[in-house]
Amino acid sequence: MEIVIDEKSGYCFGVEFAIQMAEDEIKESGTLYCLGDIVHNSMEVKRLYEKGLRFIDREQLKTLKNSKVLIRAHGEPPETYRIAIENNLELIDASCPVVLKLQNRIKHAYDRARQKNGQIVIYGKDQHPEVIGLNGQIDNQAIVVSDESELNGIDFHRPIFLFSQTTKSTEGFYKLKSAIEQRMKEELQLEEISEEWLDVNDSICRQVSNREPQMARFAQQVDVVIFVSGKKSSNGRALYQVCLHHNPRSYFVENELEIEPSWIQSSDKVGICGATSTPMWLMKQVADYIQKMFV
Repeated sequence: MEIVIDEKSGYCFGVEFAIQMAEDEIKESGTLYCLGDIVHNSMEVKRLYEKGLRFIDREQLKTLKNSKVLIRAHGEPPETYRIAIENNLELIDASCPVVLKLQNRIKHAYDRARQKNGQIVIYGKDQHPEVIGLNGQIDNQAIVVSDESELNGIDFHRPIFLFSQTTKSTEGFYKLKSAIEQRMKEELQLEEISEEWLDVNDSICRQVSNREPQMARFAQQVDVVIFVSGKKSSNGRALYQVCLHHNPRSYFVENELEIEPSWIQSSDKVGICGATSTPMWLMKQVADYIQKMFV
């Protein structure tokens, strides 16, 4: 049996940066609060909790005072910073630069949209922490859609400024863009839709989107794929579908204990890969487990 780990899997820059900031602060202070799970991976959350990272939700943030709080890579709405000032909280801000740039782009687009009686549409998962942060920049006035079945919430007689959550699928974004374009043609009875009507902003992180073709190549080079990711990870679900499309013997696991022995034969070449929120130590742990299965 041969076991290979995809070297290009694992943390993106934003997640790696946030975790490093958390660990550095914990070494200095002993304990640090984090607003929400620092990463959508329960194994990593457990590891950091044992080091001293304590996770709070937005309601708990409102009652916390005189403490240090980590802002994770997903970014936060302006309300979070207002609460921090009122409660004398020191924020350790690990917001991803790509997300911060997108927040700024959406704010500027919203100003333009109001001048044209337009609307901001975000391709993403409603209540995803990044989307909460993005929508918060414009007083929660964006329309959030996760797929074509939710297009009825859009007014196709008004200009649309389309953006995407940074971790969504590129293919899904352009599929949604085409569906919106087709609906606008039908509603407005136009043959072509100009940028004045549909302003498309591909805001997907290239560190994420570039992994899709890499994942496709990797899945085709092995007999069986063990895809390791937290079940809450949107990026994980998207990348797993890429693997499954190119290799039907692809299996999604959160950790090594979810692996079924029947998935793997002793003669297989086994590929282990993961999401941008999957730590390399966990993929190596999965590899070691599989190796021991056939000793």
